[in-house]
Amino acid sequence: MSKYQICVSGAHVGDTVSHSHLLAYEIGAAIAKSGHTLTTGATTGLPQYAALGAKDNGGLSIGFSPATSYREHIKSYHLPTKEFDYINFTGMDYVGRDLYLVHSSDAIITVGGGMGSLHEFATALENHKFCAVLLGSGGAADFIPTILERLAAPVDAKVIYDTDPSRLVKQVVEYLDKKYADFKEVIKTTPRRKGQG
Repeated sequence: MSKYQICVSGAHVGDTVSHSHLLAYEIGAAIAKSGHTLTTGATTGLPQYAALGAKDNGGLSIGFSPATSYREHIKSYHLPTKEFDYINFTGMDYVGRDLYLVHSSDAIITVGGGMGSLHEFATALENHKFCAVLLGSGGAADFIPTILERLAAPVDAKVIYDTDPSRLVKQVVEYLDKKYADFKEVIKTTPRRKGQG
């Protein structure tokens, strides 16, 4: 099975963290249980809870840090490490990190969130990424439907909404399965060279 990289975007501090941390955890757990890889901004708050959910359920968690190194990640940005199997130190600060994170993910799930999450969502739309929004999680997530009603999104924008974390992840995976169906067929029919696993 192909592993998709599914990003969870959400607030690192604030009311939506206390309100929706269990929802973020459930999303991370659902991504892990579906056999796919979680990507986050390697930060605290809702992305950290999603990473915990993935790790607690045997999943793979990749963080994209704004820092240039492990030392800077901890000392200057005060960001977590134990929830990640791998941290990509982008050295791009927060705004640049957001771009790199979105480009490296197959789909973006917004839960709660503030201005940073809104930036990641807008970046995902403009880069033709599949976007999923957990309604009822507060913050940016609950404002996105209104924003898209008032502002014109790209013509080919793909955005879905749900209030259930597991159901939302299932829909994301189903969409990506359809999107990459031709690619999976190529993988199945391509003969492996000697020495390949």
